[in-house]
Amino acid sequence: MSGEFRFSFGPWNIHEGADPFGPTVRNSIEFSKKVKLYKQLGFDGVQFHDDDVVPNMNELGAGQITSQAKKVSDILTGEGLVAEFVAPRLWEDPRTIDGAYTSNDAACRQYAKDRNRRTIDIANALNTKLIVLWLAREGTYIREAKDSRLAVERITEAINDMLAYDSGIKIAIEPKPNEPMDQAFIPTTGHALAVAAITDAPERVGVNIESAHAILAGLDPSDEMGFALAFNKLFTIHLNDQNGLKFDEDKAFGSVDLRRAFNQVRILDQYDYGRNGEFVGLDVKAMRTQKQEVATKHLANSREIFLRLLEVVRSIDKNKIDKLIAKRDYEELELFIINQLMGK
Repeated sequence: MSGEFRFSFGPWNIHEGADPFGPTVRNSIEFSKKVKLYKQLGFDGVQFHDDDVVPNMNELGAGQITSQAKKVSDILTGEGLVAEFVAPRLWEDPRTIDGAYTSNDAACRQYAKDRNRRTIDIANALNTKLIVLWLAREGTYIREAKDSRLAVERITEAINDMLAYDSGIKIAIEPKPNEPMDQAFIPTTGHALAVAAITDAPERVGVNIESAHAILAGLDPSDEMGFALAFNKLFTIHLNDQNGLKFDEDKAFGSVDLRRAFNQVRILDQYDYGRNGEFVGLDVKAMRTQKQEVATKHLANSREIFLRLLEVVRSIDKNKIDKLIAKRDYEELELFIINQLMGK
């Protein structure tokens, strides 16, 4: 067990506290101030949506987009940070109301492909080759509105266009079973890796597994990670926690189910996650009740919980576990693990 761990989060994880039922409760913080908090909180990598880097990108040409992105790259260098990935934000534009890649409107699908290419330009300017695809609106509210086979073909076509545009990029699909769509076409890790297999460059397409998304699908995040690791396709992760099968809560890692968090850390460490430069990414939001001056604790706390669980993982007597497994005494094994988590 010798995983190497660097941590990242996106600037959206320091946010104003608005939710679907209420307005903002904290003041906005400009990016130049957020970026100065990263090292203070123990983070080395920054996750980006394309318009986190170039907010007005739909109004600019390709050269202008690259120029603005290079300015952000300089800011990162000055703070000793690196960009982990860039993700196209394809769920807020009016042209993506009915999906981006799976829209029934050909012009809207073309917009999504063009936006993908600009996202890759931004990634190159930031010196990262990882693109994350959260297929937010690639689903349906009504079964009869879209052809599910055609939808998968269109998603694959869009990915192939990206792979052809830049032969150096890697793409991590971030599956989620629902929200904002009622039903998603690529709801789980298995679906994402199946899509990867039919692309033009399967070796460059993998997954970004988010803890909460796996839980929302009724699955265990550590099992999803293990599945992806078996295919060498775990390109990045989004750690957080989730209290039940409802909306995506993005709670601090380990704050709901410490044992579930322990098993995520355990499998990542066991299979040397991070050895190839992968980040431990967080996607966590501060509670709406959190005051402005302490609205970054969810990030520091998540990192601390991960590292403390890593200590537990590495301190456990593996021989004892092996003996209990050999004896098939799983009740004793369970108590042993619980005692480790309780510090006994």
